[in-house]
Amino acid sequence: MKLLHRPDLFGWSRFDESRNVDFCSVAWIRSGGNVLLDPLPISEHDLAHLEALGGAAFIIITNSDHTRDAQKLAQHLGATLSGPRAERETFPFACERWLGDGAEPVPGLSVLEMQGSKTPAELALVLERTTLITGDLVRGHMGGRLNLLPEAKLTDRAQAVASVSRILREHPEIERSWSVMAGRSSTTASARSRHSAVAERCTGGRSGTDGRSKPDFDFRTGYFTREPGP
Repeated sequence: MKLLHRPDLFGWSRFDESRNVDFCSVAWIRSGGNVLLDPLPISEHDLAHLEALGGAAFIIITNSDHTRDAQKLAQHLGATLSGPRAERETFPFACERWLGDGAEPVPGLSVLEMQGSKTPAELALVLERTTLITGDLVRGHMGGRLNLLPEAKLTDRAQAVASVSRILREHPEIERSWSVMAGRSSTTASARSRHSAVAERCTGGRSGTDGRSKPDFDFRTGYFTREPGP
């Protein structure tokens, strides 16, 4: 597995040729039992690495499109499965826990429900107030940049934008830290300026309280077209 921006975070990925993006998974290594997020099929090498780090006690699935190898790994590792409570009635399999807004599946990991994405109330997770882990709604199709899920896949764009704005409003420390993608995106996306610009670009903001000009959001492509200026 690849070490991410923290010594306790690792990831593995699979390149999807049909979309030209990486599908990614995250492992948080912690003394109270390791946590996997949206786990893909894992190579023998990476599985041996994970087991050397203590295996996993918890597996969290952000949405029903990311079930991937969660059941298989849960059985192999003896991990507890958690899924989004908004999809409980239609989820492909049973989970031991159903997570929603305000849940804390393990200490230090907070749950937010994202509205307007392609599945109901997709989960986003905030790790120790500084690291955002997302499924599909916020992603990074290009290295060093963040963007929304393509508009054609959104069920409600206004709700999606409001969800991104909420992340930064309720968790301002993320603005000076990192985002990690467990969905169709690069394994790590940029720090302060690029991440904080997500909601600002989507809402068309031009300047903030720090006096920095805000980049533009291209509603046709779903990308942010200009970096923040002084």
